[in-house]
Amino acid sequence: MELNWRNHIHSDTEVLLGKPVIKGTRISVELILELCASGWTNEMILKSYPPINEVDLRAVFAYLQDCVREELYFPLSKVA
Repeated sequence: MELNWRNHIHSDTEVLLGKPVIKGTRISVELILELCASGWTNEMILKSYPPINEVDLRAVFAYLQDCVREELYFPLSKVA
């Protein structure tokens, strides 16, 4: 069964200037991605941010997958 990220992620101009966040929090998708890129594990994130759960983390990546699929990303320039 595919996870519907829309049940977990939303954007509201009144919260963090409209950045996508985990519903019911001010925890942005961007923050979660930054933590993962810095080497944080799911366990570290969940312990540090108790309002979110494992399904919320999966929703962040489902959201990102849809963004890439819909080409809502910044193209990378070629490196020589």
